[in-house]
Amino acid sequence: MKVLVTGGAGYIGSHVVRQLGEAGHDIVVYDNLSTGYEWAVTFGELVVGDLADTDALDQLFSKHRFEAVLHFAAHIVVPESVENPLKYYRNNTRNTLNLLGAIEKHKVPYMVFSSTAAVYGMPEEKVLTEDMPLAPINPYGASKMMSEQMIRDLSSASNLKHVILRYFNVAGANLEGRLGQATPEATHLIKVACECARGVREGMKVFGTDYDTRDGTCIRDYIHVEDLAKAHVMALSYMAEGGESDVLNCGYGSGFTVNEVIRVVKESSGVDFNVEEVGRRAGDPDALMADNSKIKQVLGWEPDHNDLEVIVKSALNWEGLWQEKKGA
Repeated sequence: MKVLVTGGAGYIGSHVVRQLGEAGHDIVVYDNLSTGYEWAVTFGELVVGDLADTDALDQLFSKHRFEAVLHFAAHIVVPESVENPLKYYRNNTRNTLNLLGAIEKHKVPYMVFSSTAAVYGMPEEKVLTEDMPLAPINPYGASKMMSEQMIRDLSSASNLKHVILRYFNVAGANLEGRLGQATPEATHLIKVACECARGVREGMKVFGTDYDTRDGTCIRDYIHVEDLAKAHVMALSYMAEGGESDVLNCGYGSGFTVNEVIRVVKESSGVDFNVEEVGRRAGDPDALMADNSKIKQVLGWEPDHNDLEVIVKSALNWEGLWQEKKGA
């Protein structure tokens, strides 16, 4: 297919672009490079632009006649969304609206949307299904929930088919070291711990040790970025083969505590970095894991890298390569 990938120079988008390219798709990446990198685009054409520029979007769609859009471009830092909510509603919600306007005008038949488990908020359940109520507790989650609703509404009013993928905790890097998370001042646990192991940070904090879990720290469902990318490629094929619009969780269905993750990073790196225990952050549930039975049933998706040690080692390997790359 002729595919547009917004945010395709970023962490997750770049892994999807590589898999799409290897699957034979014709790709255009549209990215403002605010958190992405030109070197991360390994297939297709990179067009530097912003989704706020509706004229540029219209010209892009007029030129290429896309058959599918994969939409990754978004701000993703939860604490920042609380401090600066309008930044998130502008970039995540309004710019999705701009993109949907171009999709509607140019009659693009397929869309895959990058959503998040943050739309569920603070559920009492620890393993989440797609039909649970949406109750986000921060502007980031709310901005994604609004985007989901706009996509569903446009699909109901047009011929657009969509797959919304709700990510749990994405981590790791390309196993050959070609791509990885290069986001400055990242907040994801495995990335932060690997930066500590590589000497980029002097230490890290654990927020809360009194949760109702096996060691008192939060449990999260960590999915390798390559397994997540695979779900996007499969979602495109699913729709092209006649599949109906759907919403699917992306996770492994099991989880690890914060302390367990840190221990694996220390063991894998051989570095005993400093970890400070501090109080809880607002809005952190005890445990969040994906019920992934639906994505397995609908797409036939099965993970290839469901192993915390594999995830951590790929992230550590990338962190070393990334520091060399930056220092070159």
